[in-house]
Amino acid sequence: MQPQRKPVWLGIDVVAVLIFCALGRRSHDEGIDLSGLATTAWPFLSGTALGWLVSRAWRRPTALAPTGVIVWISTVLVGMALRAATSAGVAWSFVIVASTVTGVFLLGWRAAFTLLTRRRSTR
Repeated sequence: MQPQRKPVWLGIDVVAVLIFCALGRRSHDEGIDLSGLATTAWPFLSGTALGWLVSRAWRRPTALAPTGVIVWISTVLVGMALRAATSAGVAWSFVIVASTVTGVFLLGWRAAFTLLTRRRSTR
């Protein structure tokens, strides 16, 4: 099954990053209002967008590698660089948590899609 090349795949990545940011804000008692979420999310969403461009994700949006890996690494690296540039804080513990959670989210849905697609094709 060939995934359709629609913006829905980019939307899944955007939602994954937004969920990561919302969870982070909630865990730090910062509230999840639209303005606060946007402030937290824009550096990571910038990284996600760059990852999509670099990997040409629209060609194989559901591919775990290289698409998913590039989008994930770009999300974290660009997100952290932009946070550092704007004095938003980039503690090592945060880098580790952000890398882990975004990895689970951005790679996880692709892995699940791949497994489901393989199961369907073997039936």
